[in-house]
Amino acid sequence: MPTYEYECTKCAHKFEKFQKMSDELLKKCPECKGAIKRLIGRGAGIIFKGSGFYATDYKKSEPKKTECPTDGKDKSACKKCPHAKNV
Repeated sequence: MPTYEYECTKCAHKFEKFQKMSDELLKKCPECKGAIKRLIGRGAGIIFKGSGFYATDYKKSEPKKTECPTDGKDKSACKKCPHAKNV
């Protein structure tokens, strides 16, 4: 639900009201009961809360590529080598 800003035309009192978009506009000032008008808001920026956006929440992590120093020619050269699994 948006927050609307109102201003009294009689006493210049400004206030905000949290309303549904379908609610009727307010007509009387809470201070002096004078006529009020709804001001055009400047809007609010988007606020992302939580651990992060996209990079940590939605993005699928890619498997890390391991480089083989021997290109599979010498399978016993490195224990971390993906080619050493078949040794």
